[in-house]
Amino acid sequence: MKLLRGYLLLFYLPVIYLLLTSGPAFAQEGRFWRWAKRTAVRFSGDSLPPEKPRFLVYPTLAYSPETSLELGFSSLLLYHAKKDIRNRLSEVQAFTFITFKGQYGLWFDHALYGNQDKWFFLGRLRFQRFPLLYFGIGPNTTEENPAVIDASYILIRERVLRKIANNFFGGVEFDFQRLGGVDFRQPAENPHALPRGSEGSANFGIGTGLVYDNRHNVLNVRKGFFSELAYLNYNRRWGSAFNFQNINFDSRYYHPFGKQVLALQMTGSFVSGDVPFNQLALVGGETIMRGYYLGRYRDKSYVAAQAEYRWLPFPFSKRFGGVAFASVGTVAPSPRQFQFRNLLPTGGAGLRYLLFAKKDIFLRFDVGFTPEGPGFYIFTGEAF
Repeated sequence: MKLLRGYLLLFYLPVIYLLLTSGPAFAQEGRFWRWAKRTAVRFSGDSLPPEKPRFLVYPTLAYSPETSLELGFSSLLLYHAKKDIRNRLSEVQAFTFITFKGQYGLWFDHALYGNQDKWFFLGRLRFQRFPLLYFGIGPNTTEENPAVIDASYILIRERVLRKIANNFFGGVEFDFQRLGGVDFRQPAENPHALPRGSEGSANFGIGTGLVYDNRHNVLNVRKGFFSELAYLNYNRRWGSAFNFQNINFDSRYYHPFGKQVLALQMTGSFVSGDVPFNQLALVGGETIMRGYYLGRYRDKSYVAAQAEYRWLPFPFSKRFGGVAFASVGTVAPSPRQFQFRNLLPTGGAGLRYLLFAKKDIFLRFDVGFTPEGPGFYIFTGEAF
């Protein structure tokens, strides 16, 4: 199954801006055109001083076979604590959508730095009624005849970290995930064995994390290093439906070559215990292993690595840039069972449009290619 996910090309907003300002008639059309003009201006210019917060709202359009047409809005808030540009750039992103099949969702991501890095809050929230495709568990599942799981999904993941030393943070982490109202629709041929948690579950994990982070701009890192090691314990004693543990690591390195950047990442997730299928380690998504549907492969252990070369912007342009990327990864029942033959290659390229020159923030449009087909992604900020 080739899963295509395409978004409205917001790179054309500067063109829309020219149309909106090309004649006086548009100025008389009311609030919508005034809002559209302001949005286009924000995409094509950045006149505020660098210490001032920036806030932007813009529409999105998407299509995928399991949702049909999807309409949504994205918003982005950027600021420096106490309006001091010596503090790191904090970012809050929100996205809400509804589809022609009655599905809906709200996403909320943030990376917030306090004054002089005393506190660091890193987290995400997901609330959606959205179909999930289930291909089975393990590195050798086929793309034919996936099950379709229609369910409501809630995810709240937060890290509350305190500065221990320069660029080094430690603190508590918690994760709550609930899959409810599950309709597990099997394919007509070769139905899947029902996995653990197929009727839905709610699980709460608490633990601890250590982070080293010397990045100054999370959405577009030009130089620096980030590494996180986290442990989470999900237990019936504090309300989880299942008992299991999760260890995650994520390391990223960025090396500049003028306005070009080489970015490297290695990540892994290792789950043990009585794990529901929706909280196994997943391959795919918009950050690493781009091109694969998120959850195309899943199991208790997962490792992946990627490299990306960025031109931000191109030498011949002030606004447009591009990237080329490649990644490889796989899943297995345990770390000892990883096999070289199960490695999954992906690669692709992307375009960039400079949204806020003074804050060095780009809009990205990526196309990832896999043996099973391409995947398309548009987001604010770099993939990692």
